[in-house]
Amino acid sequence: KIQDEAGHGLYLYSAAETLGVGRDQLIDQLLTGKAKYSSIFNYPSLSWADIGAIGWLVDGAAIMNQVMLTRTSYGPYARAMVRICKEESFHQRQGYEIMSVLASGTEEQKAMAQDALDRWWWPSLMMFGPNDADSAHSAESMKWKIKRESNDELRQRFVDRTVQQAETIGLTVPDPDLKWNEERGHYDFGPIDWDEFWNVVKGNGPCNRDRMKARREAHENGRWVREAAAAHAAKKAARKTAA
Repeated sequence: KIQDEAGHGLYLYSAAETLGVGRDQLIDQLLTGKAKYSSIFNYPSLSWADIGAIGWLVDGAAIMNQVMLTRTSYGPYARAMVRICKEESFHQRQGYEIMSVLASGTEEQKAMAQDALDRWWWPSLMMFGPNDADSAHSAESMKWKIKRESNDELRQRFVDRTVQQAETIGLTVPDPDLKWNEERGHYDFGPIDWDEFWNVVKGNGPCNRDRMKARREAHENGRWVREAAAAHAAKKAARKTAA
């Protein structure tokens, strides 16, 4: 899974490079905080059950967004999403299987699975972005067909599918307002804490500082590898020219 996710980053950086921006510039924007990354990465993983919940919920929410993006109007982005969706689908099934096994295990294991669901449910709903009325970019993205469906439409579909999956393995979605609306043909669900969402986006989440510190340290510690690779490439090019 880790290897797959690293590959997804490379696909998307490559797609962005087709717009004329350099890889070094993109990485610098990330390290300086100018570029944003998904708010979901700023929450801690506390137990093995979190690995299952992340695969099931986080990757499940990602797939809901990404399947739509395989039909986006920008070709390089759409093509990258095709392979990403195939791999994320495996991650989602793996995560759900982990949760299913835990939920059917001992009382302690089921409690661990329920605790993970309790902590990851609302951050997963936030992954779809602000409500349509409050989204700064959603309407523009829809206009240019970068997005084909709105934040609220995708979030509703995710809730409808995931609630049934939770019930199948005997877990309870942590939302006292959750109920089936026969007239709408969808689940009604409670209000999302958007103050928490924006607080995390602004860099004040549970793990924002730790995540960025680790990323900057990894980039600095890998400097010698990049320099060695560049030197090797230069020597190889020089030998080819001399020949």
